Amino acid sequence: MSALILICSALLDFWIGDPWNWLHPVQVMGWVIEHFKQVTFRLTKNAIALRIAGVILTIGLGFGSAGISWGLIQLGTFLHPILGSAIAVVLLASCFAGRSLRRAAEDVIARLDHLDEARSQLRLYVGRDTEHLSKPEILRAVLETVTENSVDGVMAPLFYALIGAFTPVGSVAFAIAYKAVSTLDSMIGYQAPPFTDLGWFSAKTDDVLTWFPCRLTVLTLGLISGRPSEVWKLCQRDAPQDPSPNSGWSECIYAAILKVQVGGVNYYQGVEKHKPLLGEPLQEITVDTIYQALSLTRVCFLSWLAIACLFLLQHLLLGTFAT
Repeated sequence: MSALILICSALLDFWIGDPWNWLHPVQVMGWVIEHFKQVTFRLTKNAIALRIAGVILTIGLGFGSAGISWGLIQLGTFLHPILGSAIAVVLLASCFAGRSLRRAAEDVIARLDHLDEARSQLRLYVGRDTEHLSKPEILRAVLETVTENSVDGVMAPLFYALIGAFTPVGSVAFAIAYKAVSTLDSMIGYQAPPFTDLGWFSAKTDDVLTWFPCRLTVLTLGLISGRPSEVWKLCQRDAPQDPSPNSGWSECIYAAILKVQVGGVNYYQGVEKHKPLLGEPLQEITVDTIYQALSLTRVCFLSWLAIACLFLLQHLLLGTFAT
């Protein structure tokens, strides 16, 4: 059953993704985070108190999201086993952002002939200033977004879903818990006021939880590329230059495989910021480059899913024969 839920969730994300008019678990998480943030800032400005509040929020939202999702599945199963499985599939599919990531890239690419429209659309997905970006800079921004989010939006949720599939708790609770921490990091995990203290624990937790699936993604993509030694050496050279312990590796492995270079000068609210250069500029970043990156993520996703399902099937067959 675990393998079937994983496969159905992957198919649901591939075919439908996240419908805009549906209530998404991340929306609920965002509502909780926003209200907790407002109440906390209203009650205190003390750094220690804010750090303690950040710990409480991270642990509470992570375990709370996992517990609620597990409870919904159990309630559905009590009413009818098919209903419980359907709830599990929908909740797990909401953790995979593969379709949403592709849609976001395509929304910008479709407007490249009208740069003002492309810049405006890109602004929905990135934090950098987009008003004056040239076409090559827009393409770089899209590629960086696609490659960075390939780990925390696609591969890491799958990793924790696969871990959960081998436990009594199940895939959904593990994936939802990771999604909660990832959402916290994106909303308050900034290393700047006013979130320096409130967001420190969620940022560190997200770094820790993403570290292993990020490296496993890098290794898998290296094998898929057929040039594992070459791309690994390039990642070892460039990825540690990025201040993030994970996004540099995620972006660099794609750059190395696709033989392009990412990073450079970005502007955030008018402030110039230099990101380390990752990879070698052997080829220009084009629309095809972005689609190749998306395809690499899909192949990596399907590879992990197939291997895990084989292990789950073997475990099921061994258990059947044993009885």
